[in-house]
Amino acid sequence: MKNALKYLNEVLGIYVTANPIAKSNLGQLPIYVIETFKLYNISLFNKEVVFAELKNDESFSVHQIDKQLQQINKQLNKIVVVVLENIQAYNRKRLIEKHVNFIVPGKQMYLPDLLIDLRESYHRYDTKKETLLPSAQLLLIYQILSVDLNWKIEEHPFKYIAQKFGYTPMTITKAIDNLKSHELIDVFGEKEKFIRFRYDKKALWEKVKNENLFVNPVLKTVFVDEKPKGLLLLKSNASALPTYTNLNPSNQQYYAIEKDEFYALQKSNELVNANPTEGKYALEIWKYKPLNIVDGLTVVDPLSLYLSMYDINDERIAMALDQILKKYVW
Repeated sequence: MKNALKYLNEVLGIYVTANPIAKSNLGQLPIYVIETFKLYNISLFNKEVVFAELKNDESFSVHQIDKQLQQINKQLNKIVVVVLENIQAYNRKRLIEKHVNFIVPGKQMYLPDLLIDLRESYHRYDTKKETLLPSAQLLLIYQILSVDLNWKIEEHPFKYIAQKFGYTPMTITKAIDNLKSHELIDVFGEKEKFIRFRYDKKALWEKVKNENLFVNPVLKTVFVDEKPKGLLLLKSNASALPTYTNLNPSNQQYYAIEKDEFYALQKSNELVNANPTEGKYALEIWKYKPLNIVDGLTVVDPLSLYLSMYDINDERIAMALDQILKKYVW
């Protein structure tokens, strides 16, 4: 949500704040709507607006989104705007055709109910300029690291790739379409489809990095006083750096947790004193499951670690991240 507010400021020149809507105030909204979105009250141009931030944009369906936004509008009697982290060109077109209010921070804004249509900006953002989907990034990182791994993506058809990484066939198809749209892979085969990456690992990394296609795997960080029980959590951030570099471990303990697992813990009230500022353990909520890349390690993979920390302004960390690239990419 922070990115959406920043985007509003940059594009419209206005400062707004977002206040999360408590579940107790959502009335008769179906539980699946509450689980699909994080809802915020915002005052925009003297109008009360609800921003509905999609929690998981990989299961995106224009028909379902449109229906759910109508339910929110009917229940709360406010203009509803869906906030998306990423969107494919064909879905963007369908949202516009249905006159659905949406914002993709840093890229696109279409708010017909507020008479705001930045349609001219759409031509600057074709599919090649959009970032990788988290699932597509996972496949790409696995490919770069697979020199040292036994299971090779290029040797298996789509359905086995989906099984390997715990995704639905539809999600893997979208991920592969995303990689193909950026001209990173070729798809071949008739009865069973296979992919082949167009570049070796160094050229692949450089192309994606230079075109700013990578996404930070971390959605946000939440601090807790007790480590969640019953889950295998991998060390991340400063807790993982000592595994790959010569940095010493930090006092703060960091762990990566996939977003669906985190929201399940949050829903069942299993997080002890969860807050955004301090705690014994820092839980990084990841957009893809870190366990899907590593094999027998207790830390997140080195390249996802790099992407989660590369914008931190610290000379020691920058030097450590360079060590990672030299070892695993160059």
